[in-house]
Amino acid sequence: MSVNGAPLRRLVVLRHAKSAYPEGVPDHERPLAVRGRRDAPAAGDALSEADCLPDLALCSTAVRARRTWALASARWGTPPPVRYDPRLYAADVPELLDVVRETPPEVGTLLLVGHNPGLEELVLELAGDALDDTLDEVRLKFPTSAIAVLAWHGATWRSLVPGAALLTGMIVPRGEKG
Repeated sequence: MSVNGAPLRRLVVLRHAKSAYPEGVPDHERPLAVRGRRDAPAAGDALSEADCLPDLALCSTAVRARRTWALASARWGTPPPVRYDPRLYAADVPELLDVVRETPPEVGTLLLVGHNPGLEELVLELAGDALDDTLDEVRLKFPTSAIAVLAWHGATWRSLVPGAALLTGMIVPRGEKG
């Protein structure tokens, strides 16, 4: 589907799953908590069920983000390529946009795996509107494992600008306790 010749693109934003806080472990090296190890596969299932599997994933180099990606993508038959980018760790909106705008034009759906507050702020910056009250939900809280889906029409990822996207949904998957 295209508008004025520009294809529909989707940016899927996934905040890493719940992390642990082991004493003496640097922030970048923090692992997932027990809940995070349950929720990350549920995020993979949710992305599959919502038909939001990416063509490419961009993931922070932090251990908790990498592990979230590994557990989520393991739920799919053939995971897409992933690029680990150190700029996504502790990134603000301008840095996140720089990374997203480098995406090759053949990528229709891009998954970004990273951290708050940057991801929440990115969703709010890009979403000019939402299908329902999901913008209010994001403003209230973008918890661990949260997934936001933004859709927009653009010839290239470079043309993505604030307010151009429609927030089509937000999911907060939780794994089964057991």
